[in-house]
Amino acid sequence: MSETAERITVGLGDAAREIAVERRAGAAPGLFWLGGFRSDMVGTKALALDDHGRARGLAVTRFDYSGHGVSGGRFEDGTISRWAEEAKAVFDTTEGPQILIGSSMGGWIALLLARAHLAEVGRGASRLKAMVLIAPAPDFTEELMWAGFSEEIRREIVETGVYRELSEYSDEPYLITRALIEDGRENLVLVREIDLGCPVAILQGVQDTSVPWTHAIRLTTRLTRDDVTLSLVHDGDHRLSRPQDIDKLLATIDGFVDG
Repeated sequence: MSETAERITVGLGDAAREIAVERRAGAAPGLFWLGGFRSDMVGTKALALDDHGRARGLAVTRFDYSGHGVSGGRFEDGTISRWAEEAKAVFDTTEGPQILIGSSMGGWIALLLARAHLAEVGRGASRLKAMVLIAPAPDFTEELMWAGFSEEIRREIVETGVYRELSEYSDEPYLITRALIEDGRENLVLVREIDLGCPVAILQGVQDTSVPWTHAIRLTTRLTRDDVTLSLVHDGDHRLSRPQDIDKLLATIDGFVDG
């Protein structure tokens, strides 16, 4: 367990879970990290972001979703709705304008967080300064999982409630639950125009085997109300964690901080 992480409780009753949050005090705009599926707040990009915030004197917020890292809860109980609720709860504890930085699934969560924030306060009072998405995976449960599963795997999920998927990113299989798939369908964002009220930058590796670069292009077709830039890294993979990738990420963030 982290000795420095703050703990906040999200949800009520049996749905309550303890979320671990790491904060760095500093100036605005704050940098708000949203990690990926089965990732945590001490990954390469998250720590590089924290170091960059320290160097520039900016506030930084990182957290682990329930069932991830040092937060409470079981991973197999997680759904997109639960993780988005946790992200919104942590965001609500920050102050001033924020730049959302979402990696993979964190890109989907960032979009849902922005939607919930705007529904609550409106564009005029929005604290969304900008959004930086790294290999964003909106709607991945439906379009990148379910659509690619064989009939045998689909039947296993429906009948047993879970499928254990091997992953190149973990020694342990990913637990893909029926609840995750069904809840994902309630949170699809690529089915309509997405209004964020802030500029967006997308970084996407062309060699990404988890989230195809064409998925990022499709996302841009839904972001028609905001300024959007898409940077394709021709030799980049899904992680985009090489030194040159980190440099590009931080330079992109600096463009919004200084702009």
